[in-house]
Formats: sequence, C-alpha cells, structure tokens
Amino acid sequence: MMHDYVVVGGGSSGCAVAGRLAMENAGSVLILEAGGRDWNPMIHIPAGFTKLLDTKYLHHYETAPQENLDGKSRIMPQGNVLGGGGSVNAAIYIRGQRSDYDGWAEDGADGWSYSEVLPYFKRAEDNDRLSDDYHGVGGPLGVSDLRQITDITRAFVRSCQEAGIPFTSDFNGARQRGVGFNQTTTRNVRRCSAAVGYVHPMRKKGLIDVETGCLVTKIVLEGDKAVGVEYVQGGQLKTARAAKEVILSAGAVQSPKILMLSGIGPEGELKKHGLQTKVALEGVGQNLQDHLEYPAVRYCTGKYGYYGQDSFFNSIKNGLQYLFFKTGPVASNVTEACCFVNVDDMDAEPNLQMHFVPIVFLDMGSETISRAGATINPCVVKPRSRGELRLKSADPKDHPIMDPRYLSDPEDLRISVKGLNMARDILAQPSFANFLEGEEAFPGKNMTDEAELAQYVKERGKTVYHPVGTCRMGKDDLAVVDPELRVRGVQNLRVVDNSVMPSLISGNTNATAIMIGEKAADMLRGATPLPPTNA
Repeated sequence: MMHDYVVVGGGSSGCAVAGRLAMENAGSVLILEAGGRDWNPMIHIPAGFTKLLDTKYLHHYETAPQENLDGKSRIMPQGNVLGGGGSVNAAIYIRGQRSDYDGWAEDGADGWSYSEVLPYFKRAEDNDRLSDDYHGVGGPLGVSDLRQITDITRAFVRSCQEAGIPFTSDFNGARQRGVGFNQTTTRNVRRCSAAVGYVHPMRKKGLIDVETGCLVTKIVLEGDKAVGVEYVQGGQLKTARAAKEVILSAGAVQSPKILMLSGIGPEGELKKHGLQTKVALEGVGQNLQDHLEYPAVRYCTGKYGYYGQDSFFNSIKNGLQYLFFKTGPVASNVTEACCFVNVDDMDAEPNLQMHFVPIVFLDMGSETISRAGATINPCVVKPRSRGELRLKSADPKDHPIMDPRYLSDPEDLRISVKGLNMARDILAQPSFANFLEGEEAFPGKNMTDEAELAQYVKERGKTVYHPVGTCRMGKDDLAVVDPELRVRGVQNLRVVDNSVMPSLISGNTNATAIMIGEKAADMLRGATPLPPTNA
C-alpha cells in the first residue's frame, strides 16, 4: 500500500494536517488510527463526552507513582478514536497567550512566534460570532458560543467579577485575562472535531484514506530515510509505504514511544530494552509537561446545576429538547465558563486558569458524591515541573511509563495554593449565595493553614489531560525535531502533534494541536508561510 503521505494517528493534529494536505491537492494521504471510527452518537453531542470518559474511546494511561502527589499514580486519559481528544473532550476553544508562542520562538522554535502562528489559527477557524484581527470565518473548524448556560455558571462569572476579576468576551483576542463563557469547537450545536471538520469532507471526496484499529509497531527506515510504517490490524502485520513523508501524529504519549521502538531515541533507554540504536536522540521522551488541577467545591440546592439531569426520565426529556430545539442540558459542554488570572498581581499576565463545573467533579476513581454542587478547578497555566516518558518494554502493546513529576518545582505548588484560596473566595461571593447550601465541602472551611492546603493539593491534584513536550522542537542538542518539525537525523519523517511543544500553552491544548497541523501542512508541501499578523 503506497501513499504520498502516511499519517500515524488520527487525533486533532493528524486530522488537521491530513485534511489540509488533501484540500491543497498535495498528494494522496493515509491516516492510520489506533482507535475506532467516531460513529458513536455521544461523540457528536456537546454533553455526550461525560458518558464517554470511562469507555474504550479513551486510553486510560496510568502515571508512575508521583512523589509530590501523595506517592500515588494518577490516571491520564487520552483520546482513542478518530478525532482523538477533540472527539471526547469538553470542546473548549482556548489558544493560550501571546507570550506562550513568543517564548517558543525565543527558545529556538523559529517561525512559531505569536504573530506567525495566529494566521494558522485564523485559517482553521469558522467562528459564529467573531471575525476580526484575531478570528477567522469559513475554515474547517466550527467555533461557537454555547447555546445552553446554566444559572449557576452565570453566578460563577458574576462572582469572579465581585472578587476583582474583570469580564472578558474573548479569551483568544487581545488579552486572555478575565472571566467569561467558553467558546467551543461546535457547529450548529454539534461537536466539530478535527475529524468532522477536516477528514470526513475529504474522505467523501476520495482524497483521504482512513484505516482504524491500527497499532503502529515501528517506522520503516532505509538507511536514514523513513519510507513507511509497520502496523498490526486485525491480528495481521501490515506495511504502509510513504512516497513523500511519514508524519507521526500519535500524541505526546505515543509519538515518542513509536520513535523509540523504531530505534530513534536515548541510547541508554533503547539498549535497556534490547533495541538497536539507529538515530541517537537523547531528547525523545524528555520534557513531559501537563496541567494539574485540584477542586474547590460547594454543595448546591438540588434545582441548580446539572446534577440528576442524566437520570432516566430527565435523559429522555433533555434528549427530546435537544433533538427538536437544540437547547437544554444536552446542548451544554458542562464546562461552560472559565477565568484566567494572576494570583500575585491582578493586572499581570495570567499564571492560573480556573475551570468551572456546575456539578461535584472529582478525579476518576475517587469517591462518588451524589449531590448537586459547584466545582472550581484551578491549575497553573505555565508549570515549571518537567518529567519524562520511558518505555515499559519493547512490546508495542505495552503502554509507556509516564512520569510527569507534578509539583516537582516548588513554584508550581506556591501558585497552586494561592489559586485554591482564590477559588474558595470566589465561591463565597454574594452571587453564589442563593445557589449554595451548607459549608464549603472541599477543602473545608477549617482548612486554613498553608501547609494543610499544600497537602490537600497533593492529595486531590489530577490531570487536565494536557500532556505535551516529549518530542520538543528547537535547535539545541536535546531538541527532537527542528522548527520545520523534521526529526533530527532522519529524512522524510516529521512529528506533528502536541509533543513538539517546547512548553505548555496557557490553557486547553486542542486548538493549538489543530494549529500545529495547519502550519505543518504548509511546511510539508513547501508552501510559503502565511504572512505574520501584527494583531
């Protein structure tokens, strides 16, 4: 089987790069996706992702025991379906701050400054409200305002303002700072993943081939040139060959694993598992980063929020309301609002994000609390902590060992404690008063000592599902790919996904994954980069 481009991984970046290549008639494209097709109707309903969290549509990776999180492992779910995380996440459309991308460029990622990536965000976007220097219309990716917002979410937005945080109508415009309602990757009140926006239209035209249930075992190298990949599908070992390039878009967990299984990575790690080193790259698997959140919770009177809306009779009622009117709880992404703030200086660039959820929301696998509630989950947007990813074995079926080393930098814990107290203060503001009942549930009103609060963060900290950085781009010796996303020392092989991020962006990572795919497509076909936007 020969194609011009073989894309390993049908997540947000993989779908975006494949779709754009097809749109521009750059050649034949094959996507190899480990998961299944995105046929489940729950994928395409905004609130449906809440029913998918414990299903086969996500890999439920387990981290190594975390020294700074009470010594226990954490579950780190990642998409395992066509569309990747964009098919199973809360559909929040956040790009990060200008300084995130300018920082990438300063660290050696030439061509990735804010003014240089903004045109690719705009090209991807089909925004239903905004069209200006920061936003585009007519792109493959639907971006919309929520049609359903519960009263208690509106109370959160007012309460943040009462706590001194200004309102913003656009987290992705001139400034990120403030509180507001999320825009989502939806179109006509249906999820618009990168699979929906980029791949399905091109596949219907016969411009993209998609194979699912494909476990890629290694990249096929002839000398220092990538010519294809080996994969297992339906118990059979197969090979897909690429006439032009192999594009590794398997994400921050699987991309470095596939590189190492192919003999590309740290010599010591490869030798430990009996793998021959073909290209020594010490940075493969290093620089792992993730956002960590921890809950502040108040209980609510039962008529507010979304508790109980998934009961049998409510599900029927809400489903019919969505079917006929595209309104009601099913039209919500549940995480309807967030805020960005600096815990040390309200006027400074944000160092903390808070997601608001109008239910009691704790970590997967923790206790289940059957009560109505309001949860604020703060997280440090630019964590300093760095971890690594290693092979468990040379067996492609084994998940790698992920060690994000959460809170290994003391600054992350300091900001976390201040962020937790800020979230508690917001829950105590007047606008929440009519919605709440009882005292603070978590961490609890009697917990005021800073050391106790730090311990609470360590006990309750959980992933925000944003691993990045394990195939970092740059120009130094530990960079895995160059700024053109080419794997160092290998011809015709690029990494195109969130693993190439030098550092985490300030917020949810799905929009950036799509931007990376858009920009990579121009690199792959040798197009002149879009002109920088001086917004």
